[in-house]
Amino acid sequence: MRLALFQPDIPQNLGAALRLGACLGVSVDVIEPCGFPLSDPAIRRAALDYGVKADVERHSGWKAFLERPERRAGRLILFTTRGSTPLHDFSFGADDTLLFGRESAGAPDEVHEAAQARLIVPLAAGARSLNIVAAAAIALGEALRQTGGFPKPTPS
Repeated sequence: MRLALFQPDIPQNLGAALRLGACLGVSVDVIEPCGFPLSDPAIRRAALDYGVKADVERHSGWKAFLERPERRAGRLILFTTRGSTPLHDFSFGADDTLLFGRESAGAPDEVHEAAQARLIVPLAAGARSLNIVAAAAIALGEALRQTGGFPKPTPS
């Protein structure tokens, strides 16, 4: 299971996504360009003390992301407000990559066309959207539950 962020706009969201990935044992793909300067020290800073534990791959662009061997291992699942299938009605696979678009603009048509599925996180009437990392946490939680991919608890 992988989490991918398409051209993230907000560095704090990237940091929270890296922490989410580190805590759940999920690799994170960052598809550039980002809406902020991105460097390896900036990634570590954004992830706070979880930067060392985060497995993060930077991709110079959409095409570079699609060409990675990891990308061919499973399906590309796009979470979008333009989706029609609720995430709880979808069967996830352990090799799926869960992809989230830009906070400001979502994902362009070429990203929608490349996805094998376009899912939504159902919201209450009148609500427009969740914070991207909140949506990613919900999506990863359901996907890991379905695939038995949650980390095993360690005794305290």
